[in-house]
Order: sequence, then C-alpha cells, then structure tokens
Amino acid sequence: MMHPLVRPVLQLVQAAGQATLPYWQANVAVETKADDSPVTAADIAAHHVLAAGLSALDSGIPVLSEEDCDIPLSERQQWTRWWLVDPLDGTKEFISGSAQYTVNVALIEQGRVVFGVVGVPVTGDIYYGGADFGAYCQNARGDITPLQMRQAAPGLLSVVASKRHSSPAQEAVLQILAEDFPSLDLVSVGSSLKFCQLAQGLADLYPRLAPTSQWDTAAAQGVLEGAGGQVLNLHGEVLTYLAHDSYLNPSFVALPQQAPWRAQFLARLMAFQQ
Repeated sequence: MMHPLVRPVLQLVQAAGQATLPYWQANVAVETKADDSPVTAADIAAHHVLAAGLSALDSGIPVLSEEDCDIPLSERQQWTRWWLVDPLDGTKEFISGSAQYTVNVALIEQGRVVFGVVGVPVTGDIYYGGADFGAYCQNARGDITPLQMRQAAPGLLSVVASKRHSSPAQEAVLQILAEDFPSLDLVSVGSSLKFCQLAQGLADLYPRLAPTSQWDTAAAQGVLEGAGGQVLNLHGEVLTYLAHDSYLNPSFVALPQQAPWRAQFLARLMAFQQ
C-alpha cells in the first residue's frame, strides 16, 4: 500500500522543481559553502519550498536539508523519523546548464528509507518508490509507469558512473568489472539520476567509491529499493542513515537484489577490500 505522505510530497517536489527553473541557464550567481561545494539561488529557493511544505504536512517530523544541516548531533540522535532533503542535487550540472539535476526528498525511520521522491525539474519527470510499495515514474503529462530493475545476463553489464566524481578505488573496481564482463558498458549520468537509470532497467550497477552525503542518496535509494534493488556498503550491509557527526556516506554499490552476476561481483568486491 502506498504510504499516505507520498502524494503530498510529490506535489511539493514538483513545486520545488518549478522554483529552480527561473534560474536554470540564466547565468545564476554561484557562491561557495564552507565545504567548497557550490550553492545558488535555485538551491535556496527549492529549500524554502520544501522546508515550509514538509513542516506543514506534519510539524512533528523534523526536516534535515543540505541547505539547513547545522543541527547538533545530540538533537538528531533523538529523532526516530525525519525528512532527508537535497533541494537541488547536481548543482554543478545545474550551473553548467545541464538538465541532469534533481530535487530529492526521503522519509527516514530509524535510519532506514521508508520512501523517496526524485524530481527532474527540466523534464517534469518524477520518480518515487519504497521497499513496501514498489517504484514508479510519473511524466509531465501525468502518465505513471511502474519501475523494475533488470536481471542482465553475465557479460552484458551496464554500469553508471558520476559525470564529475571518481577516485582511484572506484577506477580499480571498474577495472575488476572489465575483467569479469568483457561487454562492460559505462554510462555517465549526473546527480541521483544514476539510481533512477538502474530502477528503470536501463543499467545494472552503480559503484560509488568517492564521497557522497546522506541527502545525495536517500531519496533515490527509496526508488531503487521499490524497483527491486539494494544499496550496500562495501561490507555487504544495507546503506543506512543513522545520525553521525559527519553526513558523509561510506562507499557503496547499488545493484539488483537478484541477478545472475550479483554473487560473483560481491565476492570480487569483498576480495578487493582485503
């Protein structure tokens, strides 16, 4: 059964996306935050829409947004349910004029994703899903398509990667994959759309051994889990969102729960870690 908060959150994500569009491809001013990441007026506009709207839905559910995350650990450790929000994921894509940026909202309970919503403002597409009710994409016309990860045969693996972020460890994992899967196809995609590619059955695997923050992944993880996928850390455990001093995620891989190549890949990944 669909979670009762999904529909109102879809509307909020659409509204937040609309708030970014006047700044898109408009030579918007770019500022640099303390962590050297960029922020624009579009990020802030979407944040205000979501922060106000989510609080109005249920004032008892705290909102943790990338643009308002200076919240003491002692306070966050008391939360059992909260919103995890990235008002504009893919700010560098946005600044470059690319359409590959998203608006992300996830509902978290006890550190696990209940559901996530990922909106693509430029196209009007919106992805949503959760492990308990499946995953879907609604296009700008309102047509809804169920999503399901594919079960690719060995040797025919499509891997998504960040357009802008990599690391030596990530390149090493890609080399391992190339050895095991001669027909490896690398697809470069920006923002949380990497997860959505998997959820739609357009790709098979997303390894990320370069830094991400909790708000970068939570909403899209909900979509992926609804489509039959998992996001695992490099110990094979489901990626969670418990309160820590840092908002950084560990390295992870996103992949189907069931696929003929899954066991082979995870075994190779564990060996790589040793």
